[in-house]
Amino acid sequence: MGQLNETLSKQKLRGGYYTPQVISDFLCKWSINLKTNSVLEPSCGDGSFIESAINRYKELNIDVREIEERITGVELIDEEAGKAKERAKILELKKSPIINGDFFGFIKKNRDKKYDVVIGNPPFIRYQNFPEEHRKIAIEMMQNLGLKPNRLTNIWVPFLVVSASLLNENGKLAMVIPAELFQVKYAAETRIFLSQFFERITIVTFKKLVFERIQQEVVLLLCEKRVSHGSGIRVIECESLDDLNTIDFVSINGSNVKPVDHSAEKWTKYFLNEEEILLLRRLKNDRRIMACKEIFDTEVGLVTGRNEFFMMKENQTKEWNLEEYTIPVVSKSNQLKGINFSDKDFHDNSTAQKATHLFLPPDEDFDQLPDVCQKYIKYGEENGFHQGYKTRIRKRWYITPSRWVPDAFALRQVGEYPKIILNETGASSTDTIHRVRFKEGVNKKLAVVSFLNSLTFAFSEVTGRSYGGGVMTFEPSETVEIRIPKFDGFTIDFNEIDTLIRKREIEKVLDIVDEALLIKHHGFSRDEVEQMRGIWKKLSQRRANRKK
Repeated sequence: MGQLNETLSKQKLRGGYYTPQVISDFLCKWSINLKTNSVLEPSCGDGSFIESAINRYKELNIDVREIEERITGVELIDEEAGKAKERAKILELKKSPIINGDFFGFIKKNRDKKYDVVIGNPPFIRYQNFPEEHRKIAIEMMQNLGLKPNRLTNIWVPFLVVSASLLNENGKLAMVIPAELFQVKYAAETRIFLSQFFERITIVTFKKLVFERIQQEVVLLLCEKRVSHGSGIRVIECESLDDLNTIDFVSINGSNVKPVDHSAEKWTKYFLNEEEILLLRRLKNDRRIMACKEIFDTEVGLVTGRNEFFMMKENQTKEWNLEEYTIPVVSKSNQLKGINFSDKDFHDNSTAQKATHLFLPPDEDFDQLPDVCQKYIKYGEENGFHQGYKTRIRKRWYITPSRWVPDAFALRQVGEYPKIILNETGASSTDTIHRVRFKEGVNKKLAVVSFLNSLTFAFSEVTGRSYGGGVMTFEPSETVEIRIPKFDGFTIDFNEIDTLIRKREIEKVLDIVDEALLIKHHGFSRDEVEQMRGIWKKLSQRRANRKK
């Protein structure tokens, strides 16, 4: 399981990488006991979990003939199923527990079968890459459970929720799941489903990436339908795989369990302690703050379809004599040094030979274009730039649409912290940076400065999504959901803050804005502000530590 490898068809169909044996051993040890009479592995691959389940039963002194009746593994790919069967044979099982076929088809034929435990590492496959005949059944099963999957839904989602629905009354689910379960919108209803379906959910996370060769972060999801005490959600964070066997579930059962909020809010907050979680929930509805959508709208930047052709450096525009047929564009976040983007900033980027000029000829047929434009377009066609999907579907492939100039820019990908940058130029941006349009009557400079505070930074960490490389990503719909303090009647020195940001002195900025806006203007206590700052630091540092 992990980031899809587009060049390997079998791996693409399975959507995965083999699970480290230490993980499958751990999950089987946690979920399987003497009373476990039936175990299902819905996507067993080469049999890592099957081997762990067999060995776990042997540890419990269960006879091999009985083990054969207790385990069922399903695998779609013939070659992988063969490997799993061979593993079971080596471990002395004469009757193979492996079914070579589609999991959802298997369940459809065995509707009434329930299991004590479901284990595994479901495929991480985009919706459109999953075979239609299997996808149709999977989506139908999700709909029967009251869920509404869409084309953004990754196939690990139906594997997870359908597997959960197969459990007995006291069943357990133990799976390796992408960490995007915490964060992405398409998994929102899955989070609600799990919160309502299981009494206790334990999420084991790692400070280091545990799958070699991929940047996809994974978590171990341990779900229990019935518990005697300690219901809710808890997160256990391990340094690495070596720490798995040091977890003492006997001593921690019932402890450190966070209150479950049956809502679509992201589970990133469960990395926080209960006091911090409750503070964010309370602040979310505080009348002193608002969602950014109350002051601005956000859209993606313009999509060129081939930046290599359309985005030009200053020396290239001169070389092709195209200076008058380009428009200024911001193409990377590192071109936005402060919270104000001026003509000087654009000039500095341009003279530093950064790609800041978008080729934009007159919107006319090729024969009507100036010779210099025709020459450059022919060069593009000779290199196949007109054959990409985005360029191919245009009326004129060389005309980039949606070229409007925004009031401000918002970072799409965030390393250290998010920010809004006032645009005082005629520049637009590519889709690496979102475009912001303020609503009528909003004080733009105050809005930009007011975004730089501990409360907003804390909310940004539970609003965006982060992957293995430590970068947090925001879609336009997520940017406008970030909370910001109201700033009516607030005053501050915009230029001072801009200067400090350019010097990369974010802590000084936070000290100034927190004191002026949160404490003096709105009356938040210093303890509350310290907590907000602590939430941001805890979650942002966790992201940063995940860089390879």
